[in-house]
Amino acid sequence: MATENLGWGAPRIQGELLELGIHISQRTVSLHLMPHRRKPPSQTWRTFLANHAGTLACIDFLTVLSATFRVFSVFLVLSVDRRRVVHWNVTSGASVEWTAQQIVEAFPEDTAPRYLLRDRDGVYAGAFSKRISGLGIREVRTAPHSPWQNPFVERLVGSVRHDCLDNVIVLGEARLREILKSDFAYYHRASTHLSLAKDAPERRPVQAPSAGQIVAFPEVGGLHHLYERRAA
Repeated sequence: MATENLGWGAPRIQGELLELGIHISQRTVSLHLMPHRRKPPSQTWRTFLANHAGTLACIDFLTVLSATFRVFSVFLVLSVDRRRVVHWNVTSGASVEWTAQQIVEAFPEDTAPRYLLRDRDGVYAGAFSKRISGLGIREVRTAPHSPWQNPFVERLVGSVRHDCLDNVIVLGEARLREILKSDFAYYHRASTHLSLAKDAPERRPVQAPSAGQIVAFPEVGGLHHLYERRAA
């Protein structure tokens, strides 16, 4: 798994093995592939994030440079409870009005979270703040120059970049959308998370060894693989 999936660390590999009914400690896996550990946030901030995870969403932009030197902005909306990407969109010119409309599309009817965590980018001012207030959402802004205070979506941005976009050639907006659609489909269906007890955002049933042999299915153009047991 470590050689077939670029960027997978010990927690991710152990999560895959648990889903396949193979019980092995993360420490054992770490002997061959040590993950990079970031400095944890302050205890007060971590407590807030933990206490409100079920009613918290966070947003951020991912900047992508195409092979023709066009710059695209990918807007991401992440629901913290199950680490689901509830909405994403691509634009070559992010404006306050465009960003405000994305929030409306992300949370139709009565699906709006109680809190929305964001940084202090100017694109979140004016019409955006008014739209958030109209939906009954309370904005929580990170401190200046403190991306670690928005760890969930920052981790998502890093994963999308490191595990996917850094390994493909983006020719234009249509190709970028195609790549992201494939990557997010795999992310929701198969990607295991430490915070979800090594489960995926869309729960994966644990497959016992009696279910059959382990088979690898290429995903996202072969950048990743989904491992399942199949009867012979």
